[in-house]
Amino acid sequence: MTTLVDASSGPRHVAIIMDGNGRWAQSRGRPRLFGHHAGAKRVREIVEACPDLGVEYLTIFAFSTENWKRTQTEVAGLMSLFRRYITSQARDLKDNGVRVRFIGDRVKLEASLIKMMDDLEALTADNTRVHLTVAINYGGRDEVARATKRLAQDVAAGKLDPDGIDEETLPKYLDTCLLPDPDLVIRTSGEARISNFLLWQSAYAEYEFIETLWPDFSPEVFAGVVEGYAGRDRRYGGVRNA
Repeated sequence: MTTLVDASSGPRHVAIIMDGNGRWAQSRGRPRLFGHHAGAKRVREIVEACPDLGVEYLTIFAFSTENWKRTQTEVAGLMSLFRRYITSQARDLKDNGVRVRFIGDRVKLEASLIKMMDDLEALTADNTRVHLTVAINYGGRDEVARATKRLAQDVAAGKLDPDGIDEETLPKYLDTCLLPDPDLVIRTSGEARISNFLLWQSAYAEYEFIETLWPDFSPEVFAGVVEGYAGRDRRYGGVRNA
């Protein structure tokens, strides 16, 4: 059971780089896809834990723009897993008040998967208990490049005055334009890098790099990280008054 966290001091938006599925499987003498399936089951538990922890928004890094470099077998297996997850979890997500959004460039994805993603977004559009965002074929630099292109098109069309562009303008063109910036970014598996994830949005996020592999990232571990966040001093570049 997770521990209730004071919503006023805990993170409203948590983003997670779910790393370590492959190593978790290989340490058990199993193929990497076995780890990905275990990781998918863990996602459901973490989503269910969010309300008790005061987390309204959860964003997970499911497949990056760089992950296409993996073997054809692993990529095909991951795409199949995404389809299976959407099919098996759609009704539960709807019934449990979870709103699902997908971010990333959908151009390289198969039409059948895109339709499933669109359908799930529509099915859960009225839910507000937890906002789950899934990043598929997502890369932070790619997102900024695509956003900049759309911004430039609006300037060329006369819809946007270039003299009025400031740091509040670009976020309106990002995939995450309807989401608050993450308060806390967690990376599992002991790696201490952000791997091109939410580069713009995480400018003032707190980071937590933990040794736990993603399939072992239980709701109890999640609760511990969220509780630890509450004790951090977030000054956003300012100085706390004495």
